[in-house]
Amino acid sequence: MMNKLVPAFALSFCMLGASFAALAEVPRTAAPENASVYIIEPKDGATVDKTFTVRFGLKGMGIAPAGVDAPDTGHHHLLIDLDQLPAMNGPLPATENVVHFGKGQTETELTLAPGKHTLQLLLGDKNHVPFDPPVLSKKITVTVK
Repeated sequence: MMNKLVPAFALSFCMLGASFAALAEVPRTAAPENASVYIIEPKDGATVDKTFTVRFGLKGMGIAPAGVDAPDTGHHHLLIDLDQLPAMNGPLPATENVVHFGKGQTETELTLAPGKHTLQLLLGDKNHVPFDPPVLSKKITVTVK
């Protein structure tokens, strides 16, 4: 009897998992054709102090806090030392490597350990979901003294 229950349970579990995966995907907002995001400061290859300023740039769109539904606007997310981009089909996670600027900030003071680090910006919509196509900056490398 137990052997018959295990496959049925496994099938039910898989179907439930697929349902949750479908719920996790949310519609993505279309990005304006000319939109681009970039890091103004520091420059790629710069050597910086342990605490330094990162300034964000954006062209072809505006900045609005998370939750604000205004056309062609979004808010910044700073990707720190990520080898792979986060999933683009749902809200971005808030981690030490994916930093949210949901109040509409356009710069931050960042403190990192000495060594080489990568920085990249990704614009999210009102729900922290990346645009389609993603509005993503070039990845830069900085060396922290």
